[in-house]
Amino acid sequence: NWSGNRVTCRDWFQLTLKEGLTVFRDQHFSEDMTSEAVKRIEDVRVVRSAQFVQDAGPMAHPIRPESYIAMDNFYTVTVYNKGAEVIRMYRTLLGRETFREAMDLYFKRHDGQAVTCDDFRRAMADSSDRDLTQFENWYLQAGTPTVTASSSYDAETKTYSLTMSQSTVSTPNQETKEPFHIPVEVGLLSKDGKVLVEKMLELREETQTFEFPDLEEEPYVPSLFRGFSAPIKLQSDITPDQLAFLAANDNDPFNRWDASQQLYTREILRLVQVYQDNERDEASMVLEESVNAAFRATLTDESLDPSLRAYSLSMPTYSTLSQEVNPIDADAIITAGRFIRRTLASKNKEELLKIYHSLDSKGKPYEINEKDVGDRRLRNTCLAILSTLKEQDTIDLSVQQFKNAESMTNSIGALQSLVNVPSKERDEALETFYQRAKKNNEALVINKWLQVQAGADIPNAVEEVKKLMNHEGYESTNPNAIRALLLMFAGANPAGFHKSDGSGYEFIAEQVIELDKINPQVAARLASTFDTWQKQTDDRKTLMKDSLERIRKEATSPDTLEIVNRSLV
Repeated sequence: NWSGNRVTCRDWFQLTLKEGLTVFRDQHFSEDMTSEAVKRIEDVRVVRSAQFVQDAGPMAHPIRPESYIAMDNFYTVTVYNKGAEVIRMYRTLLGRETFREAMDLYFKRHDGQAVTCDDFRRAMADSSDRDLTQFENWYLQAGTPTVTASSSYDAETKTYSLTMSQSTVSTPNQETKEPFHIPVEVGLLSKDGKVLVEKMLELREETQTFEFPDLEEEPYVPSLFRGFSAPIKLQSDITPDQLAFLAANDNDPFNRWDASQQLYTREILRLVQVYQDNERDEASMVLEESVNAAFRATLTDESLDPSLRAYSLSMPTYSTLSQEVNPIDADAIITAGRFIRRTLASKNKEELLKIYHSLDSKGKPYEINEKDVGDRRLRNTCLAILSTLKEQDTIDLSVQQFKNAESMTNSIGALQSLVNVPSKERDEALETFYQRAKKNNEALVINKWLQVQAGADIPNAVEEVKKLMNHEGYESTNPNAIRALLLMFAGANPAGFHKSDGSGYEFIAEQVIELDKINPQVAARLASTFDTWQKQTDDRKTLMKDSLERIRKEATSPDTLEIVNRSLV
Protein backbone atom coordinates (compact mmCIF):
# COMPACT_ATOMS: atom_id res chain seq x y z
CA ASN A 1 0.00 0.00 0.00
CA TRP A 2 2.52 2.60 -1.14
CA SER A 3 -0.12 5.32 -1.51
CA GLY A 4 -1.32 4.90 2.08
CA ASN A 5 2.24 4.87 3.37
CA ARG A 6 3.37 7.92 1.41
CA VAL A 7 0.35 9.98 2.46
CA THR A 8 -1.40 8.75 5.58
CA CYS A 9 -4.28 9.77 7.84
CA ARG A 10 -4.16 12.63 10.31
CA ASP A 11 -6.55 10.72 12.58
CA TRP A 12 -8.73 7.60 12.58
CA PHE A 13 -11.75 9.49 11.26
CA GLN A 14 -9.85 9.90 7.97
CA LEU A 15 -9.38 6.13 7.51
CA THR A 16 -11.21 6.07 4.16
CA LEU A 17 -8.65 8.56 2.83
CA LYS A 18 -6.09 5.81 2.38
CA GLU A 19 -8.21 2.64 2.57
CA GLY A 20 -10.82 3.75 0.05
CA LEU A 21 -8.02 4.81 -2.28
CA THR A 22 -6.21 1.51 -1.74
CA VAL A 23 -9.32 -0.53 -2.57
CA PHE A 24 -9.87 1.62 -5.67
CA ARG A 25 -6.29 1.08 -6.83
CA ASP A 26 -6.50 -2.65 -6.15
CA GLN A 27 -9.73 -2.87 -8.14
CA HIS A 28 -8.12 -1.16 -11.11
CA PHE A 29 -5.03 -3.31 -11.00
CA SER A 30 -7.28 -6.38 -11.13
CA GLU A 31 -9.30 -4.83 -13.97
CA ASP A 32 -6.13 -4.23 -15.97
CA MET A 33 -4.88 -7.76 -15.36
CA THR A 34 -8.18 -9.52 -16.09
CA SER A 35 -11.49 -8.07 -17.35
CA GLU A 36 -12.68 -4.58 -16.47
CA ALA A 37 -16.37 -5.48 -16.83
CA VAL A 38 -16.14 -8.71 -14.84
CA LYS A 39 -14.20 -7.07 -11.99
CA ARG A 40 -16.71 -4.22 -11.91
CA ILE A 41 -19.58 -6.65 -11.51
CA GLU A 42 -17.78 -8.48 -8.70
CA ASP A 43 -17.10 -5.24 -6.83
CA VAL A 44 -20.66 -3.96 -7.20
CA ARG A 45 -22.06 -7.26 -5.93
CA VAL A 46 -20.16 -6.65 -2.69
CA VAL A 47 -21.45 -3.08 -2.43
CA ARG A 48 -25.07 -4.10 -3.02
CA SER A 49 -25.12 -7.22 -0.87
CA ALA A 50 -23.09 -5.90 2.07
CA GLN A 51 -22.58 -2.12 2.01
CA PHE A 52 -26.16 -1.20 1.10
CA VAL A 53 -27.31 -3.42 3.98
CA GLN A 54 -24.99 -1.59 6.35
CA ASP A 55 -26.26 1.76 5.06
CA ALA A 56 -29.82 0.67 5.88
CA GLY A 57 -29.05 -0.66 9.35
CA PRO A 58 -28.30 0.60 12.87
CA MET A 59 -24.56 0.82 12.17
CA ALA A 60 -25.00 3.13 9.18
CA HIS A 61 -22.19 5.69 9.09
CA PRO A 62 -20.57 8.02 6.55
CA ILE A 63 -17.33 6.94 4.94
CA ARG A 64 -15.75 9.45 7.34
CA PRO A 65 -17.37 8.55 10.71
CA GLU A 66 -17.90 11.34 13.19
CA SER A 67 -17.62 9.26 16.38
CA TYR A 68 -16.88 5.75 17.59
CA ILE A 69 -16.63 3.69 20.77
CA ALA A 70 -14.45 0.91 19.34
CA MET A 71 -12.46 1.88 16.26
CA ASP A 72 -12.26 -1.79 15.25
CA ASN A 73 -15.97 -1.59 14.39
CA PHE A 74 -15.24 0.91 11.62
CA TYR A 75 -13.04 -1.27 9.45
CA THR A 76 -16.17 -1.64 7.36
CA VAL A 77 -17.47 -2.10 3.82
CA THR A 78 -18.62 1.52 4.07
CA VAL A 79 -15.18 2.95 4.86
CA TYR A 80 -13.41 0.63 2.43
CA ASN A 81 -15.75 -0.27 -0.45
CA LYS A 82 -18.05 2.73 -0.49
CA GLY A 83 -14.91 4.82 0.04
CA ALA A 84 -13.55 3.29 -3.18
CA GLU A 85 -16.78 4.19 -4.99
CA VAL A 86 -16.35 7.81 -3.88
CA ILE A 87 -12.83 7.86 -5.35
CA ARG A 88 -14.25 6.38 -8.55
CA MET A 89 -16.87 9.15 -8.72
CA TYR A 90 -14.09 11.75 -8.63
CA ARG A 91 -12.60 10.07 -11.68
CA THR A 92 -15.97 9.98 -13.44
CA LEU A 93 -16.63 13.66 -12.78
CA LEU A 94 -13.13 14.84 -13.68
CA GLY A 95 -12.34 12.42 -16.51
CA ARG A 96 -9.42 9.98 -16.41
CA GLU A 97 -6.74 12.42 -17.58
CA THR A 98 -7.64 15.22 -15.16
CA PHE A 99 -8.11 12.71 -12.34
CA ARG A 100 -4.54 11.48 -12.91
CA GLU A 101 -3.28 15.07 -12.79
CA ALA A 102 -5.19 15.58 -9.54
CA MET A 103 -3.64 12.46 -8.04
CA ASP A 104 -0.18 13.69 -9.00
CA LEU A 105 -0.91 17.03 -7.35
CA TYR A 106 -2.13 15.27 -4.19
CA PHE A 107 1.12 13.32 -3.83
CA LYS A 108 3.25 16.35 -4.73
CA ARG A 109 1.58 18.43 -2.02
CA HIS A 110 1.40 15.83 0.73
CA ASP A 111 4.11 13.20 0.22
CA GLY A 112 5.28 12.12 3.67
CA GLN A 113 2.45 13.91 5.48
CA ALA A 114 -0.58 12.92 7.54
CA VAL A 115 -3.60 14.66 6.03
CA THR A 116 -7.40 14.67 5.81
CA CYS A 117 -10.11 13.78 3.30
CA ASP A 118 -10.56 17.53 2.73
CA ASP A 119 -6.96 17.75 1.49
CA PHE A 120 -7.69 15.05 -1.07
CA ARG A 121 -10.88 16.76 -2.22
CA ARG A 122 -9.02 20.07 -2.49
CA ALA A 123 -6.44 18.49 -4.81
CA MET A 124 -9.26 17.15 -6.99
CA ALA A 125 -10.91 20.59 -7.12
CA ASP A 126 -7.73 22.57 -7.76
CA SER A 127 -6.57 20.34 -10.62
CA SER A 128 -9.93 20.42 -12.35
CA ASP A 129 -10.83 24.01 -11.49
CA ARG A 130 -14.20 22.72 -10.26
CA ASP A 131 -16.32 23.49 -7.24
CA LEU A 132 -16.57 20.20 -5.34
CA THR A 133 -18.08 21.67 -2.18
CA GLN A 134 -21.32 19.69 -2.50
CA PHE A 135 -19.35 16.51 -3.15
CA GLU A 136 -18.34 16.58 0.54
CA ASN A 137 -21.82 15.24 1.35
CA TRP A 138 -20.50 11.79 0.41
CA TYR A 139 -18.14 12.15 3.38
CA LEU A 140 -20.69 13.71 5.74
CA GLN A 141 -23.85 11.67 5.16
CA ALA A 142 -24.66 8.01 5.70
CA GLY A 143 -27.19 6.09 3.66
CA THR A 144 -27.75 5.00 0.07
CA PRO A 145 -29.46 7.57 -2.17
CA THR A 146 -32.43 6.36 -4.21
CA VAL A 147 -32.69 7.93 -7.64
CA THR A 148 -36.08 7.85 -9.38
CA ALA A 149 -36.02 8.31 -13.15
CA SER A 150 -38.71 8.88 -15.77
CA SER A 151 -38.53 9.99 -19.39
CA SER A 152 -40.56 11.40 -22.26
CA TYR A 153 -40.08 12.27 -25.92
CA ASP A 154 -41.53 15.25 -27.77
CA ALA A 155 -41.76 14.23 -31.43
CA GLU A 156 -42.52 17.79 -32.52
CA THR A 157 -39.36 19.31 -31.01
CA LYS A 158 -37.39 16.05 -31.32
CA THR A 159 -36.38 16.42 -27.69
CA TYR A 160 -35.98 13.61 -25.17
CA SER A 161 -36.38 14.58 -21.51
CA LEU A 162 -35.00 12.62 -18.58
CA THR A 163 -36.20 13.62 -15.11
CA MET A 164 -34.37 12.33 -12.05
CA SER A 165 -35.06 12.83 -8.36
CA GLN A 166 -32.88 11.82 -5.44
CA SER A 167 -33.79 11.04 -1.84
CA THR A 168 -32.05 9.37 1.08
CA VAL A 169 -33.86 7.92 4.08
CA SER A 170 -32.89 9.00 7.57
CA THR A 171 -30.12 7.11 9.34
CA PRO A 172 -29.04 7.06 13.01
CA ASN A 173 -28.29 10.63 14.14
CA GLN A 174 -29.07 12.00 10.65
CA GLU A 175 -32.76 12.70 10.21
CA THR A 176 -32.48 14.94 7.15
CA LYS A 177 -30.20 14.66 4.14
CA GLU A 178 -28.88 17.22 1.72
CA PRO A 179 -28.73 16.33 -2.00
CA PHE A 180 -25.62 14.47 -3.11
CA HIS A 181 -23.49 15.40 -6.11
CA ILE A 182 -24.14 12.31 -8.27
CA PRO A 183 -22.45 11.49 -11.60
CA VAL A 184 -24.89 9.74 -13.96
CA GLU A 185 -23.44 7.98 -16.99
CA VAL A 186 -26.27 7.71 -19.56
CA GLY A 187 -26.75 6.01 -22.90
CA LEU A 188 -29.90 6.28 -25.02
CA LEU A 189 -30.56 3.18 -27.12
CA SER A 190 -32.73 2.80 -30.23
CA LYS A 191 -34.90 -0.24 -30.95
CA ASP A 192 -32.16 -1.76 -33.09
CA GLY A 193 -29.65 -1.49 -30.23
CA LYS A 194 -27.81 1.55 -31.62
CA VAL A 195 -26.52 4.03 -29.04
CA LEU A 196 -28.02 7.40 -29.98
CA VAL A 197 -26.37 9.44 -27.22
CA GLU A 198 -23.78 8.82 -24.50
CA LYS A 199 -23.29 11.47 -21.86
CA MET A 200 -22.26 12.05 -18.26
CA LEU A 201 -24.87 14.06 -16.34
CA GLU A 202 -24.51 15.59 -12.89
CA LEU A 203 -27.49 15.26 -10.56
CA ARG A 204 -27.04 17.89 -7.84
CA GLU A 205 -30.56 18.91 -6.90
CA GLU A 206 -33.49 17.00 -5.43
CA THR A 207 -35.11 16.96 -8.87
CA GLN A 208 -33.60 17.84 -12.25
CA THR A 209 -34.70 17.43 -15.85
CA PHE A 210 -32.08 16.90 -18.54
CA GLU A 211 -32.93 17.46 -22.19
CA PHE A 212 -31.45 15.76 -25.26
CA PRO A 213 -32.34 17.83 -28.35
CA ASP A 214 -32.17 17.03 -32.05
CA LEU A 215 -33.02 13.33 -31.81
CA GLU A 216 -34.58 12.22 -35.06
CA GLU A 217 -36.05 9.11 -33.46
CA GLU A 218 -37.43 8.37 -30.03
CA PRO A 219 -34.98 6.38 -27.89
CA TYR A 220 -36.40 2.99 -27.02
CA VAL A 221 -34.82 2.82 -23.57
CA PRO A 222 -32.31 4.75 -21.45
CA SER A 223 -29.32 2.91 -20.03
CA LEU A 224 -28.76 4.68 -16.70
CA PHE A 225 -25.81 4.74 -14.31
CA ARG A 226 -23.66 2.86 -16.79
CA GLY A 227 -20.77 1.09 -15.14
CA PHE A 228 -22.47 1.78 -11.79
CA SER A 229 -21.34 5.41 -11.97
CA ALA A 230 -22.58 6.09 -8.43
CA PRO A 231 -23.45 3.91 -5.39
CA ILE A 232 -27.21 4.49 -5.55
CA LYS A 233 -30.42 2.50 -5.87
CA LEU A 234 -32.33 3.17 -9.08
CA GLN A 235 -36.09 3.18 -9.52
CA SER A 236 -37.33 3.75 -13.06
CA ASP A 237 -40.31 3.26 -15.34
CA ILE A 238 -38.42 0.77 -17.50
CA THR A 239 -40.67 -2.16 -18.45
CA PRO A 240 -39.76 -5.88 -18.26
CA ASP A 241 -39.54 -5.97 -22.07
CA GLN A 242 -37.09 -3.07 -22.01
CA LEU A 243 -35.02 -4.80 -19.32
CA ALA A 244 -34.87 -7.93 -21.46
CA PHE A 245 -33.79 -5.73 -24.38
CA LEU A 246 -30.99 -4.15 -22.33
CA ALA A 247 -29.90 -7.59 -21.10
CA ALA A 248 -29.48 -8.66 -24.72
CA ASN A 249 -28.34 -5.46 -26.43
CA ASP A 250 -26.75 -2.88 -24.12
CA ASN A 251 -23.18 -2.16 -25.17
CA ASP A 252 -22.30 -1.33 -21.56
CA PRO A 253 -21.42 -4.77 -20.14
CA PHE A 254 -22.16 -3.80 -16.55
CA ASN A 255 -25.65 -2.52 -17.37
CA ARG A 256 -26.27 -5.56 -19.53
CA TRP A 257 -25.61 -7.74 -16.49
CA ASP A 258 -27.57 -5.40 -14.25
CA ALA A 259 -30.62 -5.55 -16.52
CA SER A 260 -30.70 -9.33 -16.09
CA GLN A 261 -30.44 -8.91 -12.32
CA GLN A 262 -33.32 -6.42 -12.28
CA LEU A 263 -35.39 -8.79 -14.40
CA TYR A 264 -34.76 -11.71 -12.04
CA THR A 265 -35.36 -9.52 -8.98
CA ARG A 266 -38.75 -8.39 -10.25
CA GLU A 267 -39.75 -11.97 -11.01
CA ILE A 268 -38.64 -13.33 -7.65
CA LEU A 269 -40.49 -10.57 -5.81
CA ARG A 270 -43.59 -11.30 -7.91
CA LEU A 271 -43.30 -14.98 -6.96
CA VAL A 272 -42.95 -13.98 -3.30
CA GLN A 273 -46.24 -12.11 -3.55
CA VAL A 274 -47.93 -15.07 -5.25
CA TYR A 275 -46.67 -17.38 -2.52
CA GLN A 276 -47.96 -15.08 0.20
CA ASP A 277 -51.33 -14.57 -1.50
CA ASN A 278 -51.95 -18.31 -1.91
CA GLU A 279 -51.55 -19.58 1.63
CA ARG A 280 -47.81 -20.10 1.14
CA ASP A 281 -48.40 -22.86 -1.40
CA GLU A 282 -45.35 -23.34 -3.64
CA ALA A 283 -47.56 -25.03 -6.24
CA SER A 284 -49.17 -21.63 -6.91
CA MET A 285 -45.93 -20.24 -8.38
CA VAL A 286 -45.50 -20.19 -12.16
CA LEU A 287 -42.48 -18.69 -13.90
CA GLU A 288 -43.12 -15.93 -16.46
CA GLU A 289 -42.03 -17.24 -19.85
CA SER A 290 -40.40 -13.89 -20.71
CA VAL A 291 -37.94 -14.44 -17.85
CA ASN A 292 -37.09 -17.91 -19.11
CA ALA A 293 -36.65 -16.48 -22.61
CA ALA A 294 -34.21 -13.84 -21.34
CA PHE A 295 -32.29 -16.49 -19.39
CA ARG A 296 -32.09 -18.75 -22.44
CA ALA A 297 -30.99 -15.85 -24.67
CA THR A 298 -28.04 -15.17 -22.37
CA LEU A 299 -27.24 -18.85 -21.98
CA THR A 300 -26.99 -19.41 -25.74
CA ASP A 301 -25.27 -16.12 -26.69
CA GLU A 302 -21.81 -17.34 -27.65
CA SER A 303 -20.71 -13.82 -28.59
CA LEU A 304 -20.86 -12.74 -24.96
CA ASP A 305 -17.81 -12.97 -22.70
CA PRO A 306 -18.14 -16.30 -20.82
CA SER A 307 -17.65 -14.63 -17.43
CA LEU A 308 -20.39 -12.11 -18.21
CA ARG A 309 -22.64 -14.96 -19.31
CA ALA A 310 -21.96 -16.77 -16.05
CA TYR A 311 -22.77 -13.74 -13.90
CA SER A 312 -25.85 -12.89 -15.98
CA LEU A 313 -27.20 -16.42 -15.44
CA SER A 314 -26.81 -16.16 -11.65
CA MET A 315 -29.73 -15.03 -9.52
CA PRO A 316 -29.57 -12.05 -7.11
CA THR A 317 -28.45 -12.97 -3.59
CA TYR A 318 -30.81 -13.25 -0.64
CA SER A 319 -29.13 -10.20 0.90
CA THR A 320 -29.86 -8.12 -2.20
CA LEU A 321 -33.47 -9.34 -2.48
CA SER A 322 -34.24 -8.77 1.20
CA GLN A 323 -33.51 -5.05 0.78
CA GLU A 324 -36.45 -4.78 -1.62
CA VAL A 325 -39.16 -5.88 0.82
CA ASN A 326 -40.45 -4.74 4.19
CA PRO A 327 -41.03 -6.76 6.25
CA ILE A 328 -38.53 -9.40 5.20
CA ASP A 329 -40.39 -12.68 4.73
CA ALA A 330 -37.40 -15.02 4.81
CA ASP A 331 -39.33 -18.19 3.98
CA ALA A 332 -41.04 -16.60 0.98
CA ILE A 333 -37.79 -15.18 -0.47
CA ILE A 334 -35.93 -18.46 0.01
CA THR A 335 -38.78 -20.51 -1.49
CA ALA A 336 -39.13 -18.21 -4.50
CA GLY A 337 -35.36 -18.24 -5.06
CA ARG A 338 -35.21 -22.03 -5.00
CA PHE A 339 -38.23 -22.23 -7.32
CA ILE A 340 -36.83 -19.94 -10.02
CA ARG A 341 -33.43 -21.67 -10.03
CA ARG A 342 -34.96 -25.13 -10.21
CA THR A 343 -37.47 -24.12 -12.88
CA LEU A 344 -34.86 -22.48 -15.09
CA ALA A 345 -32.67 -25.57 -14.71
CA SER A 346 -35.52 -27.86 -15.71
CA LYS A 347 -36.61 -25.78 -18.71
CA ASN A 348 -33.04 -25.39 -20.00
CA LYS A 349 -31.44 -28.67 -18.92
CA GLU A 350 -30.48 -29.83 -22.40
CA GLU A 351 -28.77 -26.56 -23.30
CA LEU A 352 -27.06 -26.31 -19.90
CA LEU A 353 -25.64 -29.82 -20.35
CA LYS A 354 -24.52 -29.02 -23.87
CA ILE A 355 -22.64 -25.90 -22.79
CA TYR A 356 -21.21 -27.65 -19.73
CA HIS A 357 -19.72 -30.48 -21.81
CA SER A 358 -18.47 -28.10 -24.51
CA LEU A 359 -16.30 -26.36 -21.92
CA ASP A 360 -14.60 -29.51 -20.66
CA SER A 361 -10.90 -28.73 -20.33
CA LYS A 362 -9.77 -32.35 -19.90
CA GLY A 363 -6.48 -32.90 -21.66
CA LYS A 364 -5.74 -29.19 -21.94
CA PRO A 365 -2.98 -27.48 -19.94
CA TYR A 366 -4.24 -25.36 -17.04
CA GLU A 367 -3.81 -21.67 -17.85
CA ILE A 368 -4.73 -18.41 -16.15
CA ASN A 369 -6.01 -16.07 -18.82
CA GLU A 370 -9.27 -14.21 -19.40
CA LYS A 371 -10.76 -16.83 -21.72
CA ASP A 372 -9.90 -19.91 -19.65
CA VAL A 373 -10.99 -18.23 -16.41
CA GLY A 374 -14.28 -17.31 -18.08
CA ASP A 375 -14.80 -20.81 -19.45
CA ARG A 376 -14.26 -22.36 -16.02
CA ARG A 377 -16.62 -19.83 -14.44
CA LEU A 378 -19.37 -20.49 -17.00
CA ARG A 379 -18.97 -24.27 -16.76
CA ASN A 380 -19.25 -24.20 -12.97
CA THR A 381 -22.26 -21.90 -13.19
CA CYS A 382 -24.01 -24.38 -15.49
CA LEU A 383 -23.19 -27.18 -13.05
CA ALA A 384 -24.50 -25.19 -10.09
CA ILE A 385 -27.79 -24.50 -11.90
CA LEU A 386 -28.15 -28.15 -12.93
CA SER A 387 -27.46 -29.31 -9.37
CA THR A 388 -30.65 -27.61 -8.15
CA LEU A 389 -32.57 -30.43 -9.86
CA LYS A 390 -31.03 -32.90 -7.34
CA GLU A 391 -31.25 -35.68 -9.93
CA GLN A 392 -28.85 -38.60 -10.06
CA ASP A 393 -27.38 -37.64 -13.43
CA THR A 394 -26.52 -34.14 -12.20
CA ILE A 395 -25.05 -35.58 -8.99
CA ASP A 396 -22.92 -37.93 -11.11
CA LEU A 397 -21.80 -34.97 -13.19
CA SER A 398 -20.56 -33.17 -10.08
CA VAL A 399 -18.79 -36.29 -8.82
CA GLN A 400 -17.06 -36.78 -12.16
CA GLN A 401 -15.86 -33.17 -12.21
CA PHE A 402 -14.62 -33.43 -8.63
CA LYS A 403 -12.60 -36.55 -9.41
CA ASN A 404 -11.12 -35.12 -12.62
CA ALA A 405 -10.57 -31.55 -11.40
CA GLU A 406 -7.21 -30.15 -12.50
CA SER A 407 -7.66 -26.90 -10.54
CA MET A 408 -9.01 -25.66 -7.22
CA THR A 409 -11.67 -23.72 -9.16
CA ASN A 410 -13.18 -26.87 -10.62
CA SER A 411 -12.75 -28.87 -7.43
CA ILE A 412 -14.57 -26.26 -5.36
CA GLY A 413 -17.15 -25.77 -8.10
CA ALA A 414 -18.05 -29.46 -7.99
CA LEU A 415 -18.05 -29.49 -4.19
CA GLN A 416 -20.39 -26.49 -4.03
CA SER A 417 -22.81 -28.27 -6.35
CA LEU A 418 -22.72 -31.46 -4.28
CA VAL A 419 -22.93 -29.86 -0.86
CA ASN A 420 -26.60 -28.87 -1.25
CA VAL A 421 -27.66 -32.45 -2.03
CA PRO A 422 -27.52 -34.78 1.02
CA SER A 423 -26.09 -38.03 -0.35
CA LYS A 424 -23.25 -40.51 0.02
CA GLU A 425 -21.55 -38.83 -2.95
CA ARG A 426 -21.59 -35.54 -1.06
CA ASP A 427 -20.07 -37.07 2.06
CA GLU A 428 -17.36 -38.91 0.12
CA ALA A 429 -16.33 -35.81 -1.81
CA LEU A 430 -16.14 -33.69 1.35
CA GLU A 431 -14.01 -36.29 3.11
CA THR A 432 -11.67 -36.65 0.11
CA PHE A 433 -11.25 -32.87 -0.15
CA TYR A 434 -10.47 -32.55 3.55
CA GLN A 435 -7.97 -35.41 3.68
CA ARG A 436 -6.15 -34.00 0.65
CA ALA A 437 -5.89 -30.56 2.24
CA LYS A 438 -4.83 -32.05 5.58
CA LYS A 439 -2.10 -34.15 3.93
CA ASN A 440 -0.74 -31.05 2.19
CA ASN A 441 -1.01 -28.98 5.39
CA GLU A 442 -3.14 -26.37 3.60
CA ALA A 443 -4.96 -24.43 6.33
CA LEU A 444 -6.51 -21.96 3.88
CA VAL A 445 -7.91 -24.80 1.78
CA ILE A 446 -9.42 -26.35 4.92
CA ASN A 447 -11.06 -23.00 5.62
CA LYS A 448 -12.50 -23.15 2.11
CA TRP A 449 -13.84 -26.61 2.96
CA LEU A 450 -15.50 -25.19 6.08
CA GLN A 451 -16.93 -22.27 4.13
CA VAL A 452 -18.53 -24.47 1.48
CA GLN A 453 -20.34 -26.50 4.13
CA ALA A 454 -21.37 -23.46 6.16
CA GLY A 455 -23.26 -22.15 3.14
CA ALA A 456 -24.97 -25.45 2.31
CA ASP A 457 -28.72 -25.17 1.69
CA ILE A 458 -29.74 -28.30 3.60
CA PRO A 459 -32.46 -28.88 6.22
CA ASN A 460 -30.06 -29.62 9.10
CA ALA A 461 -27.59 -26.82 8.41
CA VAL A 462 -27.42 -25.68 12.05
CA GLU A 463 -26.60 -29.17 13.27
CA GLU A 464 -23.97 -29.64 10.56
CA VAL A 465 -22.19 -26.41 11.49
CA LYS A 466 -22.22 -27.43 15.16
CA LYS A 467 -20.58 -30.74 14.21
CA LEU A 468 -17.92 -28.91 12.22
CA MET A 469 -17.02 -26.85 15.29
CA ASN A 470 -15.89 -30.11 16.90
CA HIS A 471 -14.03 -31.29 13.80
CA GLU A 472 -10.24 -31.53 13.99
CA GLY A 473 -9.98 -29.23 11.00
CA TYR A 474 -11.65 -26.32 12.78
CA GLU A 475 -9.41 -24.05 14.88
CA SER A 476 -11.75 -22.26 17.28
CA THR A 477 -9.22 -19.52 18.06
CA ASN A 478 -8.26 -18.82 14.44
CA PRO A 479 -10.12 -15.73 13.11
CA ASN A 480 -9.96 -16.98 9.52
CA ALA A 481 -11.53 -20.31 10.49
CA ILE A 482 -14.23 -18.50 12.49
CA ARG A 483 -15.05 -16.27 9.54
CA ALA A 484 -15.09 -19.26 7.18
CA LEU A 485 -17.56 -21.22 9.30
CA LEU A 486 -19.60 -18.92 11.54
CA LEU A 487 -19.70 -15.70 9.53
CA MET A 488 -20.40 -17.66 6.36
CA PHE A 489 -23.29 -19.45 8.04
CA ALA A 490 -24.82 -16.33 9.60
CA GLY A 491 -24.20 -14.06 6.62
CA ALA A 492 -24.68 -16.29 3.59
CA ASN A 493 -26.91 -19.20 4.62
CA PRO A 494 -30.33 -17.58 5.02
CA ALA A 495 -32.23 -20.87 5.25
CA GLY A 496 -30.02 -21.98 8.13
CA PHE A 497 -29.58 -18.71 10.00
CA HIS A 498 -33.24 -17.69 9.62
CA LYS A 499 -34.64 -21.12 10.42
CA SER A 500 -38.18 -20.59 11.68
CA ASP A 501 -37.60 -22.24 15.07
CA GLY A 502 -34.91 -19.68 15.92
CA SER A 503 -32.18 -22.30 16.34
CA GLY A 504 -29.88 -20.42 13.95
CA TYR A 505 -30.18 -17.21 15.95
CA GLU A 506 -29.70 -19.01 19.25
CA PHE A 507 -26.59 -20.79 17.97
CA ILE A 508 -24.93 -17.63 16.64
CA ALA A 509 -25.77 -15.69 19.82
CA GLU A 510 -23.99 -18.39 21.84
CA GLN A 511 -20.93 -18.11 19.60
CA VAL A 512 -20.87 -14.30 19.89
CA ILE A 513 -20.88 -14.56 23.69
CA GLU A 514 -18.05 -17.11 23.72
CA LEU A 515 -15.98 -15.24 21.13
CA ASP A 516 -16.40 -11.98 23.02
CA LYS A 517 -14.16 -13.44 25.74
CA ILE A 518 -11.24 -14.13 23.40
CA ASN A 519 -11.70 -12.02 20.25
CA PRO A 520 -14.07 -9.06 20.65
CA GLN A 521 -13.43 -7.79 17.12
CA VAL A 522 -14.63 -11.01 15.49
CA ALA A 523 -17.48 -11.30 18.01
CA ALA A 524 -18.67 -7.80 17.11
CA ARG A 525 -18.61 -8.62 13.40
CA LEU A 526 -20.62 -11.78 14.02
CA ALA A 527 -23.11 -9.85 16.19
CA SER A 528 -23.77 -7.48 13.29
CA THR A 529 -25.54 -10.31 11.41
CA PHE A 530 -28.56 -9.53 13.62
CA ASP A 531 -28.74 -5.93 12.34
CA THR A 532 -31.83 -6.54 10.17
CA TRP A 533 -33.98 -7.78 13.06
CA GLN A 534 -36.34 -4.79 13.03
CA LYS A 535 -37.21 -5.41 9.36
CA GLN A 536 -38.16 -9.07 9.81
CA THR A 537 -41.68 -10.47 10.12
CA ASP A 538 -42.99 -10.42 13.70
CA ASP A 539 -42.08 -14.01 14.56
CA ARG A 540 -38.43 -13.69 13.56
CA LYS A 541 -38.22 -10.14 14.87
CA THR A 542 -39.00 -11.43 18.35
CA LEU A 543 -36.54 -14.32 18.12
CA MET A 544 -33.69 -12.11 16.85
CA LYS A 545 -34.34 -9.46 19.47
CA ASP A 546 -34.26 -12.09 22.22
CA SER A 547 -30.84 -13.22 20.98
CA LEU A 548 -29.55 -9.64 20.92
CA GLU A 549 -30.83 -9.06 24.45
CA ARG A 550 -29.02 -12.17 25.60
CA ILE A 551 -25.78 -11.00 23.99
CA ARG A 552 -26.13 -7.57 25.62
CA LYS A 553 -26.62 -9.23 29.00
CA GLU A 554 -23.61 -11.56 28.78
CA ALA A 555 -21.04 -9.82 26.54
CA THR A 556 -18.56 -7.40 28.11
CA SER A 557 -16.34 -5.94 25.37
CA PRO A 558 -16.90 -2.37 24.06
CA ASP A 559 -16.68 -3.76 20.52
CA THR A 560 -19.60 -6.17 20.82
CA LEU A 561 -21.69 -3.95 23.08
CA GLU A 562 -21.45 -1.02 20.66
CA ILE A 563 -22.88 -3.18 17.87
CA VAL A 564 -25.63 -4.67 20.03
CA ASN A 565 -26.64 -1.44 21.75
CA ARG A 566 -26.91 0.46 18.48
CA SER A 567 -28.92 -2.37 16.98
CA LEU A 568 -31.38 -2.42 19.88
CA VAL A 569 -32.02 1.34 19.89
